[in-house]
Amino acid sequence: MSVRLGCIADDFTGATDLANNLVRAGMRVVQLIDVPAEGTDPTTDPAADADAVVIALKSRTVPAAEAVETSLRALEWLRAAGAEQIYFKYCSTFDSTPAGNIGQVTEALMDALGTDFTVATPAFPDNGRTVFKGHLFVGDVLLGESGMRHHPLTPMTDSNLVSVLDAQTTRPVGLIDHKVVAQGADAVRTRIAQLRAQGVGAAIVDAVSNDDLVRLGAAVKELALVTAGSGLAIGLPANWGFEPSSAAAQLPPACGRQAVVAGSVSAATNGQVREFLSTGRPAFSVDPLRIAAGEDVAGQALAFADKHLADGPVLVYSTESPDAVRSVQGRLGAAEAGELVEQTLARVAQGLIQRGVRQLVVAGGETSGAVVQALGLTGLRIGGQIDPGVPWCAAPLPGGDTLHITLKSGNFGGPDFFTAAFTLLTGESK
Repeated sequence: MSVRLGCIADDFTGATDLANNLVRAGMRVVQLIDVPAEGTDPTTDPAADADAVVIALKSRTVPAAEAVETSLRALEWLRAAGAEQIYFKYCSTFDSTPAGNIGQVTEALMDALGTDFTVATPAFPDNGRTVFKGHLFVGDVLLGESGMRHHPLTPMTDSNLVSVLDAQTTRPVGLIDHKVVAQGADAVRTRIAQLRAQGVGAAIVDAVSNDDLVRLGAAVKELALVTAGSGLAIGLPANWGFEPSSAAAQLPPACGRQAVVAGSVSAATNGQVREFLSTGRPAFSVDPLRIAAGEDVAGQALAFADKHLADGPVLVYSTESPDAVRSVQGRLGAAEAGELVEQTLARVAQGLIQRGVRQLVVAGGETSGAVVQALGLTGLRIGGQIDPGVPWCAAPLPGGDTLHITLKSGNFGGPDFFTAAFTLLTGESK
């Protein structure tokens, strides 16, 4: 095994986001869907020729005890694979509930690794996520004033990450501020030593630029565990001598039909759906109330797709404004509404693959998790970047075909992401 970095991601789109940045920095990366089954040899394919392995979990919104248990199983597998450092990856909006799970998983990993200190920063400047004086900004606004305050499962109303993390941990939480980070890796290491001496177990780290993340990456080379969004990944591969290389992102040639399945209610995905609709391309809207009423909405969506797949990408979506989402949740319950949509879109994805789709865009973390599980995907080879944080991936299908798939976090991507993704993959404008 050549695994240098072992990564545990708390959702599926976040896993590909992290893997994307590692590939850009020169590492060959395999993303595994959940922890491999007990008895699986970690020294065999698909991870045998990877420099970094990312295990994608669906642990962001589950009960904390369940998130801890699955994260520890992932850690055990990665350590058996020879990983020299562990990276716990969460959302760039520090997505969690007041009950966890970022703090609880972090502490469990620290205990298992026997370490007394780690860092935490969701900063990803390429996607407008920056941390200043311990406060997280989404673009030009504080986290608590951004669209994340309306998130249906993990609304974020506190922008002070020190207080957010402190509420979830038993260890004291400190801060490594921008003045220290700007002085370089040696200054960060000195600050870490000071915090350790004070009994601090985790420190939020300011980062307002990629240069900050590169300096931080060099400073944490010796830490057994780092925790972050995907941004810190640009600063770690150099610790093992890796340099950016296009060879790390090579995938098999793409073929087959094209489709988009979108289940995120984020502002970015809503905008991408509107942009797709404005082009006049075929799109089918999934209504959770119709699903709850017993209609075969998945079957209707696939019948619609049958009429249009031969002519280019088809979109099947369930995205609404915050007010509309709250209205549906009020009638069905938040968890039930989300589950109905996820499982319907997962069935749609299965049907699309049966109809020859081999290029699939999936938008939304929970939707992505449901889709990859429904398709039975166990591992993804990470390819080139579409937009910051979102790569194309390749996965084998039964029968020998290759599925090219991208799992897009709801908040990521430009307005024309859906069509631009296919253009990038095939080199043809649709």
